[in-house]
Amino acid sequence: MDIRKVKKLIELLEESGIAELEINEGEESVRISRYSTAPAPAAVNYAAVPAAPAPAAPAPAEAPAEESSDEESLPSGHVVKSPMVGTFYSASSPGSKPFVSIGDSVAEGDTVCIVEAMKILNQIEADASGTVKAILVENAQPVEYGQPLLIIE
Repeated sequence: MDIRKVKKLIELLEESGIAELEINEGEESVRISRYSTAPAPAAVNYAAVPAAPAPAAPAPAEAPAEESSDEESLPSGHVVKSPMVGTFYSASSPGSKPFVSIGDSVAEGDTVCIVEAMKILNQIEADASGTVKAILVENAQPVEYGQPLLIIE
């Protein structure tokens, strides 16, 4: 591809509001992006006081202790965990009846909730049969990977 064409494409990209442009001509192709795909370098604050990072270290150490105590305080039974990061929904739509309620009987493979991730609604199925003992997440709340969603006994 001619370098003049590439320069013209760069000018067009700068003048327009688009973030990325890709052109294919036969076996040749060029991709121009406003944003780098390389990770941004870490910001360094040279004016920081050396004592400032020390208090930050204990805070993360406390968080895992809280998480482990939360898991220990869960009711006994089989824990259905979130397979992904997303938003928990107890029903298929806002006005619909929840998939399960406390005390409902579920069979392995039954849909118990939905986790929305990147605008895709993922049905979460029970991986054990039994009775729903506890629902650990409020409707429309964010959930993390591996976070307990409900308990089946």
